[in-house]
Amino acid sequence: MAAVEAAVTPQLELRACTTLDDFRQCVELQRMVWGYADEDLLPVRLFVTGGKIGGQVFGAFESAGRMAAFCFAVPGLRNGKAYLHSHILGVLPQYRDQHVGRRLKLMQREDALQRGIRLIEWTFDPLELKNAFFNIERLGAIMRRYVPSQYGVSSSSLHAGLPTDRFVAEWWLDCERHPPNPSAVVRLPVPTSIGEIKKRDRAQALEIQTRLREQCTERFREGWIITGFERGETESAYLLEKREGPTL
Repeated sequence: MAAVEAAVTPQLELRACTTLDDFRQCVELQRMVWGYADEDLLPVRLFVTGGKIGGQVFGAFESAGRMAAFCFAVPGLRNGKAYLHSHILGVLPQYRDQHVGRRLKLMQREDALQRGIRLIEWTFDPLELKNAFFNIERLGAIMRRYVPSQYGVSSSSLHAGLPTDRFVAEWWLDCERHPPNPSAVVRLPVPTSIGEIKKRDRAQALEIQTRLREQCTERFREGWIITGFERGETESAYLLEKREGPTL
């Protein structure tokens, strides 16, 4: 793993995870954030191996050494060129909305660019609209792949028993972000209250998920790319443009 200079927030130190204690804390934080059963947890040995083969294991730590957040990426290869797949990022509830996740992503970016890597990918739930806004509007990721039920049925209550559908986010580290042209976009709407709908009405949430899956699958097949996200009080929307995106 390339050396990365530690960054410090007012409360947390951001650094590479290198010890067994660091990796054990990564496992425990998964339980605390997602409530995963043991079979869904990434184990210590995976973090150990990932850090040794060119992946990224970065954490945010309190002054006493307790982990508040972490991210984990593994190396990938496509068309003979290296990229990183950022598999997981978790932040304890008390540290959310304090830009900790963003700092960890920027740490990933810095490390990748130092090593000549221009693409970081990850997946996220299309119905998690806060993540969508962060990934698209804050980081500048694009999406052109939709994977139905990537992980089957999850043990986490956060998924409300729905299929684990995922977007593949592409973060092109050396490309300037261009906001969507309002006159040339297609909007795919999602109720802003989808989080509450998932809790109270699984059937309605499944209907919304299925509709979005079908719409995205069709648009992606036609060459459309998600390049923007619009937040609204009652309705939010993914914004798609029909244009070529960068490739490896």
